[in-house]
Amino acid sequence: MMKVISNMEQLKSLLKTNRLKPTYQRLRILEYMYNHEQCHPTAEMIYEALAPEIPTISVTTVYNTLNALLEKGLVSAETITGTEIRYDLLTAPHHHFLCKACGEIIDLDIRCPFIDRKTESINGHRITAVHGYFMGICKKCLETRKETEPIIKSDVKC
Repeated sequence: MMKVISNMEQLKSLLKTNRLKPTYQRLRILEYMYNHEQCHPTAEMIYEALAPEIPTISVTTVYNTLNALLEKGLVSAETITGTEIRYDLLTAPHHHFLCKACGEIIDLDIRCPFIDRKTESINGHRITAVHGYFMGICKKCLETRKETEPIIKSDVKC
């Protein structure tokens, strides 16, 4: 399970421990990730959220920071819709559920019974990554929509 990071000093320490310079922009991007961990944001979502507060930030800075966090294993990158990369603080192998109605991406803890957990292998083949997602309508949308309403994917906002 992921550790809860509650303040900038902890974020700064996390970056330093992973040999990353704790710049203001990196700290704010990482803080955004922790405050929106269930959102699985894109780089563009992060940029749009932070740009009004940090006028000097660029999309390139966000991408470079996310790539540095990826290299250090602090985030994972998921291509769930096939058209965009979503970033996730949960780096352990897991699956996702994509709601076709609201666009929310939800972490699922589903164990693959055919993977040997002791060796992380299948039939002697070493597993280095597990990717999978399910698509449907989330329970929140099922509870709030009327049966006659069409299922339309809306833009996700973090």
